[in-house]
Amino acid sequence: MQQEYITHNFQPIYNEQSRILMLGTMPSPKSREAGFYYGHPRNRFWKVVPDVCGAPQPHTKEEKTAFALKYKIAVWDVLAGCEIKGADDSSIRNPVANDLDIILKHAPIQAVFTTGTKAAQLYKRYCLPKTGIAAVALPSTSPANCRMTYEELYEAYSAIKQYI
Repeated sequence: MQQEYITHNFQPIYNEQSRILMLGTMPSPKSREAGFYYGHPRNRFWKVVPDVCGAPQPHTKEEKTAFALKYKIAVWDVLAGCEIKGADDSSIRNPVANDLDIILKHAPIQAVFTTGTKAAQLYKRYCLPKTGIAAVALPSTSPANCRMTYEELYEAYSAIKQYI
């Protein structure tokens, strides 16, 4: 698979009540195809986060957006663009960070969480110096992280409970 430059094309999900900022790395090819965050059918984000919140699982883009806003969760990605091979975060080259002030200046964010190791590394390098807010690194919900059980994901993502 060839390295290609990808530009992030989803608007962030947030409003003036958002208290948690959940950041992935960059939309995968499946997410870009679906036109929404964590769009791979086997990605566990839209199962584990609602389960932690005690909410029903959303299915449509509209339901997912409504769920995130109801539980004060902003959703975006660390990167605005990068060179990447498919969905392989380890192949990322020439990353350009999103301007997180778009959210941080309009929402009372109390905690930042990254969904995966690469998102955490990129946030720390490119965003932390500007935001001054340390991020809590959560495990990836990607199907590529199949070694982690659902129960382990649920336990890790339970860290968001104190903010909802």
